[in-house]
Amino acid sequence: MRKVTILLLILLSAAMTSFAGGYQVGLHSQRNIGMGLIGTSLNYDASCLFYNPGGAPFVDSKFSFSGGMSFIMARATFQASDVAYQENLKHELNTPFYFYASYKPTKNLSVGLAINAPYGNKLSWPDQWKGRYLIQNLSFHAITFQPTVAYKFGDIVGIGAGLVIANGSVELNKAIPLENASGDGSMNLKGSTTKLGWNAGIMVHPAKGFNIGIDYRSKIDMAVKDADVKFSVPTPLATSFPDNKVDVTLPLPANLDFGVSYELNDKWMIGVGLNYVFWNVYDSLVFNFKTETSTVKRTANPALYENQLITRLGVQWKACKVATIRVGGYYDPSPVKDDYLNPQTPSSDEIGLTCGFSLYPTKNLSIDAAFLYLVGLERKGTYSPANFAGTYSTGFYIPGVGLTYNF
Repeated sequence: MRKVTILLLILLSAAMTSFAGGYQVGLHSQRNIGMGLIGTSLNYDASCLFYNPGGAPFVDSKFSFSGGMSFIMARATFQASDVAYQENLKHELNTPFYFYASYKPTKNLSVGLAINAPYGNKLSWPDQWKGRYLIQNLSFHAITFQPTVAYKFGDIVGIGAGLVIANGSVELNKAIPLENASGDGSMNLKGSTTKLGWNAGIMVHPAKGFNIGIDYRSKIDMAVKDADVKFSVPTPLATSFPDNKVDVTLPLPANLDFGVSYELNDKWMIGVGLNYVFWNVYDSLVFNFKTETSTVKRTANPALYENQLITRLGVQWKACKVATIRVGGYYDPSPVKDDYLNPQTPSSDEIGLTCGFSLYPTKNLSIDAAFLYLVGLERKGTYSPANFAGTYSTGFYIPGVGLTYNF
């Protein structure tokens, strides 16, 4: 009988996964998505509360509001290494959202609130597929609240910081292999937690139309206490699989972001961004069960993620007074090693291509839209703890809409 603790490990790590490059979601502004998600050096509106709080005092308007939603549609295919077997992921629609509000009580001071859904996913593989002992289906959601204050010195340097309050919940279901039994058992895990982090940034305007931004978002240890674990097994095995409680911590990695943007003239702007993700904090995952048996016990299992640098490029064109067009792209290398590749995190190097536009029906109102096509380069690997090998190909289609109102 396989150790249930190992299966719990890979399931809970899956709960944090939304994109193939890792378990972060960067869909926090339709305007920034359209430009390849290069928001660290931009100060369009209140969305800089998330991307770089130091840019908030440079927003032209006294009040700025921005909100929107993206619609993640995904595909993933698994091809087994040892047999002629292929299976497709059944991915449910996921809809991360954002909302920002900022206010400038003085010319140089800005305060605001950012609400984001930076982590979340709903997916399922067929109930009887080859990897059903690793995963069948999961649902994970996280929402962050970030009250922020920022100040600029003259029209050159802005500094801002915010407290990040992260609330997350997860539900997982999977099959359990049982020895000397006619069928499989099943397991359900539910848990939630609320933890704190912080975000700080600096924006510099060394010359007209030239922006430099640096932002740091701290690590948040999402410690889930007393998550409920329920098993469904034949009565003779019930004592080996008691309904249980488990404590586990999964780190959300810190990010150090750098961006530069430059207005070539009154119509064209170009920008680049570098995002360094401190994935190495996800070294291992430890489960502490309140009730232990010979099959359910404390365990620590390696993940061994590696730090990665994401490179981004974006271009904006003001086509006319009522329309702005944007395009962009980025490259996001996978933090997962070949011998830890699994169907919950079919992580591969990614290429993202983006486009978007804003329409201005009135002077203060903007209707924003963007589209992101994200393709994961085909990757072959093995999840060593379960000796589960195969080749994965993934793709994501992500349209989104939003509104911005500045006055």
